[in-house]
Amino acid sequence: MKIAIIGAGNMGSAIAKGLAKIESDKETFNICIANRSKGKLEKLKDESPTLSIANSFNEAIEKANLIILAVKPWAMKETLANLKFTADQTVASVAAGITFEQLAEWTTGTERFYRIIPNTAISHQASMNIIASHNTSASDDTKMLELFNHLGTSILLPESKMAAATALASCGIAFLFKYIQASMQAGVELGLTPTEAKLLASQAAIGAGTILSKDVSTHPSTEIDKVTTPGGITIKGVNELDKQGFTTAIIEAIKKSI
Repeated sequence: MKIAIIGAGNMGSAIAKGLAKIESDKETFNICIANRSKGKLEKLKDESPTLSIANSFNEAIEKANLIILAVKPWAMKETLANLKFTADQTVASVAAGITFEQLAEWTTGTERFYRIIPNTAISHQASMNIIASHNTSASDDTKMLELFNHLGTSILLPESKMAAATALASCGIAFLFKYIQASMQAGVELGLTPTEAKLLASQAAIGAGTILSKDVSTHPSTEIDKVTTPGGITIKGVNELDKQGFTTAIIEAIKKSI
């Protein structure tokens, strides 16, 4: 399977590095990436030697089964206007806000599209990948989910839910970093080193996510109840979060991200 990635910015590079780490005895992956500037490609090649580098966008997509467009939303129309696809190729956009209607209008040669919204954890194969499909088969969708499940966890949603899902998972990772950063600052004020505070706060976040993802029958409120023993220290902190408007702040931040 040949996968072409157009664009080597933060997300394009992260996807390329994540895909390059896939080891499969069922299928061989040929990952080719192209970018307008060559400097980023050389650095990426040093980090992931199995990647192939193309001299042009059209060279990268030649004979590719899947083309991943990792360009900025404002550059998508111009990029597509200069690409020549075949009917059996599938185009996947990772540009937030670019709709299937726009992709179909700007693309010639194929009508098979995906919209994919990962987050930056994809370079560590730990992303939440949101996928929507257009003019693809159920078999195609299964393969796409399997591919991106190598890079984290993937979910197939209708396009109408993409904006909400993006706010939770793609924008949401920044909100989680803000929580971890704030926790670290508190830890340092209380006498921990920055390294100690980062380890403690980040592993607590990993643990919470693991509990919720592994046990589908549980709920955050259930897990909070397990920690907040009567008269204990945790309930004091939880009550202070409520007092300071923590829940409202998170809800409003996600709603503003639509």
